[in-house]
Amino acid sequence: MLNYPIRLNFFAFERVMYERLDRSFELLKASSAILLKDRALLVFPLISLLALTLIVASFALPLGGVHALNAVSYGQVPIFRRCMTLFLFYLCQYFVIFFFNTALVGAVMMQLDGETPTVGDGLRIAVSKIYPILGYAIIAATVGMILRVLQERLGFVGRLIVGMLGVGWTLATYLVVPVLAWRQCGPIEAITESAELFKRTWGESAIGEAGLGFAFAFIIFGVLGCGAALFGLAQHVLHSALLMIVVEIVVIGALVLTALVHATLSGIYKVALFRYASGFGDMSGFESDVLARAFQRGD
Repeated sequence: MLNYPIRLNFFAFERVMYERLDRSFELLKASSAILLKDRALLVFPLISLLALTLIVASFALPLGGVHALNAVSYGQVPIFRRCMTLFLFYLCQYFVIFFFNTALVGAVMMQLDGETPTVGDGLRIAVSKIYPILGYAIIAATVGMILRVLQERLGFVGRLIVGMLGVGWTLATYLVVPVLAWRQCGPIEAITESAELFKRTWGESAIGEAGLGFAFAFIIFGVLGCGAALFGLAQHVLHSALLMIVVEIVVIGALVLTALVHATLSGIYKVALFRYASGFGDMSGFESDVLARAFQRGD
């Protein structure tokens, strides 16, 4: 008899998790439908990737290449110079990521409101939020730099604790970009609201991101496996250097496209989570039964 309440609570928890899992997959399917409806959304992560590549090059080349950049990252230069370089590097990266993520989120929100957004519409939304985005990038760069320095200076247990703090920060800021794109608020208010919204959607957030991660990891392994098989065929059977080059180009293109689709779907999914958790009504592109089951109060 003493085990009865425990068993009851376990079954209740299992039911809630099953419902969250079901909602997450339904929302992922709906997010995929939105991307299929507007493939131009892939442009935002593509521009972001190109900009990040330029940022890495702009830091690596003046410092003497990637090895010198790694030396900065792993503490082989004076502490002040290292901290300043890391901070600027993180700041530029985060600003680019947040800027184009905000553009993507803004375009998705317009589409969910029944509009037909263009790439220019998304970019205009991001430009209108440039100061909050910059403020959030400064905060994120500061946190990232501090966590990196602490992780290098502490022992194994300390690094484990810092890693947990990093995970907590990532979860708390999971919905910051949708908040910044939609609300008229600063970065601190956006972080606070993101943490509050995450409490309501922790199951869907974790399951959705994990589901996307596993699905695209499987796709990447499949692309690499097929690429390796075709490369081996071209090299050892057909003895064709041209075909080997073609296989390499196709594999790299497939990996880039996979990464772009993953980033875009993740952005769409975050918009859905934000709008549901914020109490929005029906949204274009999402089936009514999904809306009815999603984010019911008391879950």
